[in-house]
Amino acid sequence: MNTIEQAAKRLEELRRAGVDVGQPTAAAPPPPSAPPQEAPAPVVTVKATAPEPESRRVDAPDEERRSRSIDLNLLHMERCGLLVPGAPRSQLEEEFRIVKRPLLENIRGQTAIRPKRANIIMVTSALPGEGKTQTAINLAVSIAMELDHTVLLVEADVIRPSALERMGVSVPRGLLDLLTHPETELSDVLLKTNIPKLTLLPAGHSNSRSTELLASAAMDALLEELATKYPDRVIIFDTPPLLPSTESRVLASSIGQVLMVVEAGKTPLNAVKQAFATVESCPVVMSMLNKYTGPKGNRAYGYYAP
Repeated sequence: MNTIEQAAKRLEELRRAGVDVGQPTAAAPPPPSAPPQEAPAPVVTVKATAPEPESRRVDAPDEERRSRSIDLNLLHMERCGLLVPGAPRSQLEEEFRIVKRPLLENIRGQTAIRPKRANIIMVTSALPGEGKTQTAINLAVSIAMELDHTVLLVEADVIRPSALERMGVSVPRGLLDLLTHPETELSDVLLKTNIPKLTLLPAGHSNSRSTELLASAAMDALLEELATKYPDRVIIFDTPPLLPSTESRVLASSIGQVLMVVEAGKTPLNAVKQAFATVESCPVVMSMLNKYTGPKGNRAYGYYAP
């Protein structure tokens, strides 16, 4: 007999004995077991972070920001009569070794007088077409081959810029943008190249007030920065011809050295004299005879400048 039968028999016996035990009731069914609760999903807290301002995303201070890097087409440059590092030894390379040596001696103070801003060299000519842009590029590349100097080539012929085009480079911003937009940093417009130690500064957007911009206090401050920031840097300015424009004349008074390119057998003597008179305020003015094909050499200082 199981437990339930025993309990029912006991109740019956109590009733027969006159004990009031009430009406039997069905045992309440056990409450249904609550369905198992699902474990609450883990709560993932995502901390929203405001994007860091652009000015704080650089790894180095503003003045140490790296310039853009470009690859010059060295084969194209060589075909255009330009010096390139690593090319076979040539007469052109030897000529520019001669041309650059007195300029570097002035920079290093190896002559009687070291002019102020001696490391800023302006390359110009009396008239267009004498080869001053080709000379500026080759001089810059030749100095970049030196062990002790880096070079910045400035495309300062803002009227008809062509230096960077000859090197296969086309960029919109440059020198004039620095002077017209004070918020523009120098590092924003400099171009590092695949020629070791050679950096470029393009002319920038053309401006009808280019003479006034180059004569401004902002330009003088830029020249001072270029001349003093890096002691090993040589700055080459390719500037417009002197006689048909005024930009080079206003620059000459603030620059340490001038290299005057004269085309052999073509530039009139009176034009040469007038050109030298316009830069007489510059402490050092040297001349270079270009495209010479006389008896002393095949092309002494005589590379072909288209």
